[in-house]
Amino acid sequence: MPHPSLPLGRHYDIGGRRLMLHRSGNGGPTAVFLAGSGLMSLDYLNIHHRVAELTGSVLYDRAGNGWSDPAELPRTAAEVTDELQALLRTAAVPGPYLLVGHSLGGAYARHYARRFPGEVAGLLLLDPFHEDLVVRAPLAARERLDRMLEDMRKQELVELTQEQIQQSRTQMAPHFAAWPEPVRKPLVERHLATWRVASQENQNLYDKVADEFRRAPDTPDVPLIVLSAMGHDATQAHLWPEELLREINESKRTLHAELAAETPHGEHRILDDAGHGWLHEERPDAVLQAINDLLRSESRAR
Repeated sequence: MPHPSLPLGRHYDIGGRRLMLHRSGNGGPTAVFLAGSGLMSLDYLNIHHRVAELTGSVLYDRAGNGWSDPAELPRTAAEVTDELQALLRTAAVPGPYLLVGHSLGGAYARHYARRFPGEVAGLLLLDPFHEDLVVRAPLAARERLDRMLEDMRKQELVELTQEQIQQSRTQMAPHFAAWPEPVRKPLVERHLATWRVASQENQNLYDKVADEFRRAPDTPDVPLIVLSAMGHDATQAHLWPEELLREINESKRTLHAELAAETPHGEHRILDDAGHGWLHEERPDAVLQAINDLLRSESRAR
């Protein structure tokens, strides 16, 4: 039975847990979007619709997030990628896949390709998390991050007041005005109901999960594009002093160039006018161009 608040897609049972998946379009390879931490499937709905004009496209929610059933967080990268593999098989989504991963989802996409290389036709990494980002960041950034994570753990125990919830609802409304009307309200309400997920997913990210990424096999020789968002991001600007954020971004640029170099034909593209959190909304043209280029590369390789 569909979830009463599920505005699109359907649930599939994966080992006794229901996961949400929404698919559109035809053809292959199928693009599969992996959301960033703090985001969910339908945050990518607008770009998904445009990708579906080119090829099959899939949105899904990891367990514990969005419209999928709860899970104990944090989890390992192996659990997340095993779950996605099982979901795609259960939903009969034909491979190979063009994985489109954003932020933490970008790291999971890369991990999926390294674990299951035969199932991946290409990789588009949207300002992806890198396992060495913290290690190679300035000491001041590492110390500040430790304090931020501790603060987030404390905040998880706090219940939001009705006034805070309404304030957040009001702040989100203008942003989601660009989404289709039937999706707008459910998406805002889902964000309000799952606001703790980002900090829970991040609890083991910088040690346990980062070590998983370091121990993974090499990235397979598939078409790969890394998009680095180097423009203003309101959330990042709020969290980090300007000079420190500039240093972090330069470190990120270097790491993303290294990611692109992991395959013989990898490309690194810089977006100076998009921020980390919503680059797929701020520069959908760049995302679509990258997907088009990857589809052409995959077609030539066949």
